[in-house]
Amino acid sequence: MTRINLADNRVSKILSVVALVFLPPTLIGSIYGMNFHHMPELAYSWGYPAVLMAMAASAVIPYLLLKWRRWL
Repeated sequence: MTRINLADNRVSKILSVVALVFLPPTLIGSIYGMNFHHMPELAYSWGYPAVLMAMAASAVIPYLLLKWRRWL
């Protein structure tokens, strides 16, 4: 029974980390995926790359923080 509980805990931990890593980029992508007419940063030439970088950073930083604290 203990082995089954340990296996379940590992699976739960992995699913929690996956959710943590993908939630912020999904939030940013969903905000910028809306059809707003007045989003000033979309008029700039660097607006789209900046949003892509924000999405990448919001996924990588929590992952690296968890690795650094040895929670993974």
